[in-house]
Amino acid sequence: MAKNKKKQEEAEKYTGQELLENPEAIADRLSKSEEFLEKNKVAVIGGSVALIVAVGLFFFYQSFISGKDKTAQAEMFQAQYYFEQDSLNLALTGDGNSYGFLKIADEYGSTPAGKLANYYTGVIYLRQGEFDKAINTLKGFSPSDQLIQAKTYALIGDGYMEKKSYGDALSYYQKAANYKANKFFSPIYLKKAALAAELKGDLKTAKSSLETIVNDYSDANEYQEARKQLARVNGMIN
Repeated sequence: MAKNKKKQEEAEKYTGQELLENPEAIADRLSKSEEFLEKNKVAVIGGSVALIVAVGLFFFYQSFISGKDKTAQAEMFQAQYYFEQDSLNLALTGDGNSYGFLKIADEYGSTPAGKLANYYTGVIYLRQGEFDKAINTLKGFSPSDQLIQAKTYALIGDGYMEKKSYGDALSYYQKAANYKANKFFSPIYLKKAALAAELKGDLKTAKSSLETIVNDYSDANEYQEARKQLARVNGMIN
């Protein structure tokens, strides 16, 4: 009993009103804090310095990337112009005075604009018939924009379709259709998935893709065509 009472008194010594009103309790608490800091000052100081350095590096990195991104955007202006004019070689490699997408992607790859240059590069390779290069380049592109990500999957699917790798094409069209599914683009990718599946000889998957358009996207432009194709595929299955 005596020991328990003593422990209770010790506990009460540093709680509530006693701590606020008792100078000895405050002094004792401060003394213990000072003792802790003295024993652990290396760890405490080290932790504080590490935190300050980490925060500083973060803001420096953000500022650095922001500055590089602005430069990359300025460099991309001429390359994008050539791309829109269908001057694909100039868009890809530059004209001697301004960078092409390849150089921009190489020098500014860590920035949003540099990553977008990779996307343009993949599209150009696809248009030029360099399907393996297109697929590999687009696989390395990871945008934050959901529509561009879905489009990227679909373009990879297009590359595989050109190579007659219908199973791989089907896989990427399905990824495109299912990534943040929406009524504007998913029906397009599902229609491509149905074609890839049919060419692969997988009529059940072709039917399933077309049924998704008919059942879930009745207001899509692809709806009527999907109904016709679904009737045809059902006829083939039966």
